[in-house]
Amino acid sequence: MEQLYTRWGKALDANNILQEYPRPLLRRDSYINLNGYWDYAFTNTFKIPEKYDGKILVPFSPETVLSGVERQLKPDEYLWYRLRLDCHMPDVGMRLILHFGAVDQACRVYVNGKEAARHAGGYLPFSADITKYLRRRKYVSMPEETGARTGVSDCCLEAEGPCGLEMGNEIVVAVKDLSDTSYHAKGKQKLKKGGMFYTAQSGIWQTVWMEYVPENYIEELITEPELDQKRVRIFVRSQNPAPVRIRIQAPRIHQSEEERAQGMSKRPEEQPRAAAEVTGMSNEYLEIPLTEICPWTCGEPWLYDFTVTMGEDRAESYFALRTFTVEPDEEGTPRICLNGNVQFQNGVLDQGYWPDGLYTAPSDDALIFDILEMKKLGFNMIRKHIKIEPQRWYYHCDRLGMVVWQDMVNGGTYYKHWFVTYAATLISWKKWKMADIYPRLLSRTHKEGRLEFVREMKETIRILKGHPSIAVWVIFNEGWGQFQTEDMTRIARSCDSTRLIDQASGWFDQKGGDLQSVHNYFFKLEFSAEEERATVLSEFGGYSLRVAGHSACRKLYGYGTHRTQDSLNAAYQEQMKRVKEQIPKGLCASVYTQLSDVEEEMNGIFTYDREVKKILP
Repeated sequence: MEQLYTRWGKALDANNILQEYPRPLLRRDSYINLNGYWDYAFTNTFKIPEKYDGKILVPFSPETVLSGVERQLKPDEYLWYRLRLDCHMPDVGMRLILHFGAVDQACRVYVNGKEAARHAGGYLPFSADITKYLRRRKYVSMPEETGARTGVSDCCLEAEGPCGLEMGNEIVVAVKDLSDTSYHAKGKQKLKKGGMFYTAQSGIWQTVWMEYVPENYIEELITEPELDQKRVRIFVRSQNPAPVRIRIQAPRIHQSEEERAQGMSKRPEEQPRAAAEVTGMSNEYLEIPLTEICPWTCGEPWLYDFTVTMGEDRAESYFALRTFTVEPDEEGTPRICLNGNVQFQNGVLDQGYWPDGLYTAPSDDALIFDILEMKKLGFNMIRKHIKIEPQRWYYHCDRLGMVVWQDMVNGGTYYKHWFVTYAATLISWKKWKMADIYPRLLSRTHKEGRLEFVREMKETIRILKGHPSIAVWVIFNEGWGQFQTEDMTRIARSCDSTRLIDQASGWFDQKGGDLQSVHNYFFKLEFSAEEERATVLSEFGGYSLRVAGHSACRKLYGYGTHRTQDSLNAAYQEQMKRVKEQIPKGLCASVYTQLSDVEEEMNGIFTYDREVKKILP
C-alpha cells in the first residue's frame, strides 16, 4: 500500500489542528481546544502504563500517517492516551466540561487518577463534568499585612508540589477496539482490509475540547421549525428549570465571498438583524411565530441564527425552515418534495475516508472542498455512507445547500457475503421478497448487539436532527446486521417524524418506510413506481479508473474497470442518461458510487487524495 497525502495533510500545522468550534448547534465563548500532541502507549493488560511509547497527534487515529504512529490497535490490546495540562479551577458556581467528539470503540476517561467517564460507541460524542476531579490551588499561611490569602482552600484535593502553586492536571484515556471481530458498530472498517472494506482505525478521531459553564447551564437546544405554520418551537434543556430569553435573527446565508463567487447561492449574505424575541422557562417548548419566511433550498440555504440566554450562560445556534415529504405528482406518482415542490435528488455516495487521516479530515477546508466540488458537478445530495461525521460537516451542508441522506452505522458479527452480497443481488434482481427473520444469515444473533444498535440509532437521530440538510435516515444497508426492520422504522419515526426513512437500502426490503430503495451495479436500469413510497436508486455506477501517483493500492476494485479517463466519462454519461430516462417512470433520486477513491476501491469521482477529478461535468 502506497502512502498518499492530501494537500491539507501536507500543510498540517501540529500546533493548529482542527481549531474550529466543533458543535455548531450549541456554541458558547468558553472553548478550550485540546487537539495536539498527547502521550500514547499500547499495552496487553488493562493497567495505566508507567511509561508511554511516544507522542500521538490527536485527533488522528494511531493507524494514520498524520498521527505520527502508524500502528494498528489489535482487539487484544489497549491504547492509552495522556495529556498534562494547566487549566484554572472554575470560579465558585462554575463547572468544567470535557468533551470528546468520538472515540472508537469503547473508552474510560481518568482525570488525575480518578475515573470521570465511560463510553461505548465509536461514532458518537460524549462529555463529562470533571470539576470535582481537578487539583485545586493550595495557599501557604502568610502574615495578614502582606495582603496574601491565608490557609488552604476548603475544597483542596491531595496534590504534591510547592504550596501557593496551582498543580497541573492529567487526563488519561484508555481505549478498547474490537473492530469487526464483534457485533459493535463498525462501518466499513475491517482488520483484513480489501475491496469494499477499508483500514480499521481506532481511538480518538474527533476533536477533544473543554468549556466552562455555570452550575445550571444550557445542556441542549432542540429546534422544531414548522414552515407551514410559520413558526419555530425551541426547547432549552437544563438540569433545573430557569428563565430563558431567545433572540432570533433575520434569516441569512452563511457563505463566504469566495463561495458565493463560485455560484453556491443567488443572494449575498445579509447583515444580522433581530427578527423575533421571546422569554420563558427552560425544559419546556417555547413557540415563536416568524414574520420573515425564507425557506431553505439548495440554491438559497437560508439559516436563522438565534441566541439563548439563561442566567450567566449564553449559547448560539441556528435552524432552517424546510420540509422533506413524499407527495403524489399530477399523475399520482409518489415524488420526493422539498418544501412541497418536487425535487429530483441527484446524489453521490460518500464514505468519508482520507488517505492521511482515515476517518478524520485533515482540516475544515477539506470537508468544505468535498461538498463544494460535488455541487459544482451538479449533485444536490450526499449519502453519508454508514459513518457519522463531525458536526461541522453537517453545518457546511446546512449552509452550502447540500441535502444529506444519513446512514446509521452498521453492526453485527462477521457478514456472510455469499448471502448478503451475492445471493442478495440475485434476490433483488428477481424482485423476490426476503423476510428479515434469519438472525444467523444477517449476523444478528446477539441480543446485546441488537439493543446497542437501537440505543445508538436513537442517539444518532437526537444529535443530528437539528441539521436542516438531513432529509433521510437510512436504517440498514444491504442486510448488514439487519433485524426487525419494521420495529426499527417505527422507533426512528418516533424519534423524528419530520424526515423520510429508507428502512433497507439495497435489498431485504420489508415494504415499510418512505422509499423503495434499490441498488443496481450490474443490471439494466428499469423501475416501477409504487403507490405510496418514492422509488430511489440508492447506489449505482461505481466505475473504476486507477490514476498512477494518486492511488493508495496496486490492486483495483470496482464495478467496471476503465483504462482511460475518456472511457470512464463516456460510461458515466451513458449511465446518467439512463437514469434520466427513468425519472418520468417514477424514479425520484439516484446515488452514484462514489465521491472519491478509497484504498482498493478506485471508483471515485476524485482520486483518494482529491487531486485528480476523474469524472468531469
